[in-house]
Amino acid sequence: MDAAIVFLPLVGAFLAGFFGRQLGDRGSQFVTCGALVLAAILACVAFNDVALGHAPRTTEIFTWIASGKLDLSWSLRVDTLTAVMLVVVTVVSSVVHIYAVGYMSEDKSKPRFMAYLSLFTFFMLMLVTSDSLVQMFFGWEGVGLASYLLIGFWFDRPSANAAAIKAFLVNRVGDVGFALGIAGVFLLFGTVRLDEIFAAAPGMADKMVSVFGVEGHALTILCILLFIGAMGKSAQLGLHTWLPDAMEGPTPVSALIHAATMVTAGVFMVCRLSPLFEYAPTALELVTYVGAFTAFFAATVGLVQNDIKRVIAYSTCSQLGYMFFAAGVSAYQAAMFHLMTHAFFKALLFLGAGCVIHAMHHEQDMRRMGGLAGKIKITYIFMWVGSLALAGIGIPGVFGFAGFYSKDMILEAAYGAHSGQGMLAYWLGIGAAVLTAFYSWRLLFMTFHGRPKMPAVAAHAHEAPGIMTWPLWILVAGAIFAGLLGYPYFVGEEREAFWGESIKVLHDPIEAAHHAPGWVGILPLVAGLLGIAVACVMYLWRTGLPRWLATKLRPLYLFLLNKWYFDELYDRLFVRPALYLGRGLWEAGDRDTIDAVGPDGLAAATRDIARRFGRMQSGYVYHYAFAMLIGVVLLVSWYLFTAA
Repeated sequence: MDAAIVFLPLVGAFLAGFFGRQLGDRGSQFVTCGALVLAAILACVAFNDVALGHAPRTTEIFTWIASGKLDLSWSLRVDTLTAVMLVVVTVVSSVVHIYAVGYMSEDKSKPRFMAYLSLFTFFMLMLVTSDSLVQMFFGWEGVGLASYLLIGFWFDRPSANAAAIKAFLVNRVGDVGFALGIAGVFLLFGTVRLDEIFAAAPGMADKMVSVFGVEGHALTILCILLFIGAMGKSAQLGLHTWLPDAMEGPTPVSALIHAATMVTAGVFMVCRLSPLFEYAPTALELVTYVGAFTAFFAATVGLVQNDIKRVIAYSTCSQLGYMFFAAGVSAYQAAMFHLMTHAFFKALLFLGAGCVIHAMHHEQDMRRMGGLAGKIKITYIFMWVGSLALAGIGIPGVFGFAGFYSKDMILEAAYGAHSGQGMLAYWLGIGAAVLTAFYSWRLLFMTFHGRPKMPAVAAHAHEAPGIMTWPLWILVAGAIFAGLLGYPYFVGEEREAFWGESIKVLHDPIEAAHHAPGWVGILPLVAGLLGIAVACVMYLWRTGLPRWLATKLRPLYLFLLNKWYFDELYDRLFVRPALYLGRGLWEAGDRDTIDAVGPDGLAAATRDIARRFGRMQSGYVYHYAFAMLIGVVLLVSWYLFTAA
């Protein structure tokens, strides 16, 4: 069954990719969607057996690598951590596949698109079921490849090509760190199998190594390298610049990348390697700081974005920051809880935004929208539910949307860690909560309320077809009930039995979170309500206020609008010097030296010699007779000299 969950999407991708012409559009869509739905059903069965039934298992497929000390089997490791990811990935991916049938109805390359989606899902499933770091790296790189194909799916658009290349290259930076970390783990432990690494980790807690003549704590160095890989995949501060540009891909791609698959790979990896990170407190501090600053940074940028998909993209970046600083304070359970709830409401927001774009004839600028609430009522409901879950709105002790439970637990755990980095993360998280609620309701009000900015387009706006809207009710249910249902198992009284050995924690901050002062848990809700209230004032009642603030605080507005100028900074530091160096090496080295002396030089010399001999072909008989006479003289001379 575990093999079927993983390989069904690959079968769908193979059939749609190589036999798309024979199957046709409908056949390709049926094969890929059917395979994902079946995989999702099997994943739910596996979750019941493994997570709720407390029966983790590992299925060996075949021997993969046998070389010296490196002996690897291709195995599928399914414990509670994996089971959670299997459900999240397959359920969200199934919804995205079905939604894509309607969204891509006018595209000319439907089989190719469906094949890419299924291939992406397969690589993510391969990643989360890995039993070794090398196998995880295979899935890791496969996800990067599939994301390149999906982001650049509309390859006739230069912006899509540039975004795909940018995502691929930025992720390569992180992947170098991940690869070095895997190599270091093999050198230190003599294995890359997870069980063997985890068993030996306590004995390596005090191990020191020398790197370039500098001695350092071995596990700290390795965990930082591995975390650099996670930073790239999960778009953390510094390696985040690819994420908003990934919106150039079709909306189903945005939902899949930003909700349940690629960007959550880094969070999963850190949680999976908790037995290593627990013995590297300095690395955990770094994870906390990076996550906390990412959460706040992305929230500030989301305040002023005007593209509806980019607002949600920066929201994803911010929420990933929450997950990472939860892992940084050892609240891995809370990080996975938020990963699960976030997958539902973020996929709902992205696909809801896709319905808005569909209704507005592919318009994505919120400044050109407005007045859509009465035109697309179902989508309006979807966006409200997703926004309420994202902002973490609920009534304490009664009921809350999904984010109310998971985000609050992260903040309470950060406070309960009683450390400097934990307190910093808590307060930056509170600030990000205010900003998150503000830009979420800014999106709602600019899109659905007020007067239509494009009356001719808005007048013809209509609800998306049923194939796009009906699957989203699954995500609505998750956005409403996932937090309530998952709380006892993920972070409540059942958490130890639920997680078993899949997560290792030396000092559990979740327990401290349950005993935090009351105001610690109430403040995130107050922050969310404050952000909503400010958005109401600025975009419902005092609609001229945003423009006035943007004018009065123009340097700050431009700073946020230009995303803290990270792209410009990287352009100056890396892109331009690389282009200058590359052009110099090409002109001076390749063209003027290698080519000039090598192939171009030989070709020029050959042409010159041929031209000189060509001049000898004058067409006069006496010239040829003279040449023959010279030849006879030379032959006779050679004979006489050699004979003597």
